[in-house]
Amino acid sequence: MARLDEAQGAQAVDAEAGARLWEQVQEIAWRVVPFLSVAALVAAWEIVARSGAVTPYLLPSVGTVLARIWTDAAAGDLWTNMAQTLYRAFAGFAIAAVIGVALGFAMARNRVANWFFDPLISIGFPMPKIAFQPVIMLWLGTFDVSKVSMVVFEATFPVVTGTLVGIAGVERELIWSARNMGASEREVLRQVVLPAALPAIMTGLQVALPIALIVAVVSEMVMGGYGLGGAMMTAYRFANSAGVFAGIVEIAMVGYVVVKLMAFVRRRLLLWHPEAMEPSTV
Repeated sequence: MARLDEAQGAQAVDAEAGARLWEQVQEIAWRVVPFLSVAALVAAWEIVARSGAVTPYLLPSVGTVLARIWTDAAAGDLWTNMAQTLYRAFAGFAIAAVIGVALGFAMARNRVANWFFDPLISIGFPMPKIAFQPVIMLWLGTFDVSKVSMVVFEATFPVVTGTLVGIAGVERELIWSARNMGASEREVLRQVVLPAALPAIMTGLQVALPIALIVAVVSEMVMGGYGLGGAMMTAYRFANSAGVFAGIVEIAMVGYVVVKLMAFVRRRLLLWHPEAMEPSTV
């Protein structure tokens, strides 16, 4: 009887260990699966490049592009250009975040502000604001201030919209309860409205950040100078196909890291929110 109990106990331990191992395998698989499409794309790229169907000028091989990225990194050009692009993107994003949140709160809490700014937001949000780039260049030139200004102009709108949606979604019972307990309007905004609206505000910021990076790169392409976009255009002018594709890969990698960092910041700021309990793919 004792041996039977020991055998059953050993089987239970083995089953539990097997279940834990299977869960770990599943977790690793779910983290790897999203990258299979990227691996398939890279493999298809390499196959087509080496098939002879296209010339190396039209589509350089993956190895050639990676060699170009390594050369730029070793020479320091990659880090210089990346720093310039990230500086413009993050500077414009920070300014847009401050303006967007402040303007969103003003529109949500003040009828006059909403009456004045709502038509501008409604008209400006869907239009391609990159069309104003020639105007910005005429007014501010082609230096950093004009590139950052373009980022601010483009990235402010999703932040304003996210803030408005977040404040509109705050339960009125929470505000009434805080006021009944003697909270001032400033305390209501800081301790009730802002925390409740924070998930939507963060969504607006998550939309605005990649837009800021895109606009920074496009502005560099148009205006020139240092930066990932400017380096791509320089490579294009010298018919350096590997340099152009290297720029595309570099921008994709930077964008991926920036988006994932923003998702990490969101999780850290919303630890108290129910969405923090949901499984994450980041």
